[in-house]
Amino acid sequence: MKKTILVTGANGQLGNEIRAFASHFPTLNILFTSRNELDITDNDAVKKYFPEHEPKAVINCAAYTAVDKAESEPELAQLINATATGYLADACRLIDIPFIHISTDFVYDGNKTIPLFETDATNPSGVYAKTKLEGEQLALQKHKKTIIIRTSWVYSSFGNNFVKTMLRLGREKPELKVVNDQTGSPTYARDLAEALLKITLLCEALKPWGIYNFSNEGAITWYEFAKEILLLKGIETPVHPITTAQFPTPAMRPAYSAMSKEKIIKTFGIRPQPWKHSLEECLKLIP
Repeated sequence: MKKTILVTGANGQLGNEIRAFASHFPTLNILFTSRNELDITDNDAVKKYFPEHEPKAVINCAAYTAVDKAESEPELAQLINATATGYLADACRLIDIPFIHISTDFVYDGNKTIPLFETDATNPSGVYAKTKLEGEQLALQKHKKTIIIRTSWVYSSFGNNFVKTMLRLGREKPELKVVNDQTGSPTYARDLAEALLKITLLCEALKPWGIYNFSNEGAITWYEFAKEILLLKGIETPVHPITTAQFPTPAMRPAYSAMSKEKIIKTFGIRPQPWKHSLEECLKLIP
């Protein structure tokens, strides 16, 4: 008997990676939904969908992720990242199934210089970060069977992301300037997809409700990440380090957001790959 699970945000980077990796989990029957199949901002539609399809768990990959654009679209970011998350969590509560929700390193304040633990204080800056934290809080308040996965610097062979942007600019521009005073951990969305599917299979037995960090291992700056991306692809465009102040953006980014993965390793036996190994794997799939 296959276990039916629902994955929202199916057309995003993570949703596509879950779809690509699903064949490795033959005991799962995965329902992939985008806005066309299920508008998660419509509470009536959510409440109707769940009894009709009877999922045994939900992975919410849907999110408003345009960090800078969120500053000018706060209502939309709030609706998708917070309100809709509450709708999904409540729908899961009504039929008593696990709710797995993807969050972000942006909820931390970024002032530490050692890896962040799930118990560290949150202090988000900007609309995107604040709405993501509110989504976490709503989910945890509404449903006890909630797992929050905080991740960072997500990239993939699907969609738009930093890796693909650096490859494009490296081929188009005579030189690149990249911020060197923001430190974090890249996350290959395929690694995250595998982790989420493992968690989905284990969570009812382990009952590990709460917040977990997940990213690839190692901490680097955006500048160091950009240099390695071009090096691995044999692109010789020079990359120069700059400060955040030299590259102002509408929304603030954490200066430091590398996260400890001790909790997810201990609870689920999921041990993240080193960031460089995963980057090499992803680049094999990008022309």
